[in-house]
Amino acid sequence: MTEHIMTLKEVAKYLKLTEKTAYRLAAEKKLPGFKVGGSWRFKSEDLETWIEEQKDKE
Repeated sequence: MTEHIMTLKEVAKYLKLTEKTAYRLAAEKKLPGFKVGGSWRFKSEDLETWIEEQKDKE
């Protein structure tokens, strides 16, 4: 398994968002994430796919 799991803080920094914005997007299911024990986690490969999908929308 070579997947990298990121925290909400790491995703916010990676996407250059505030943590609050990243949390809101995840809660609204606009960012591909999942909860573990009440904390958001994100697979880096899912984020890369999501980014490419966002680029295709424009």
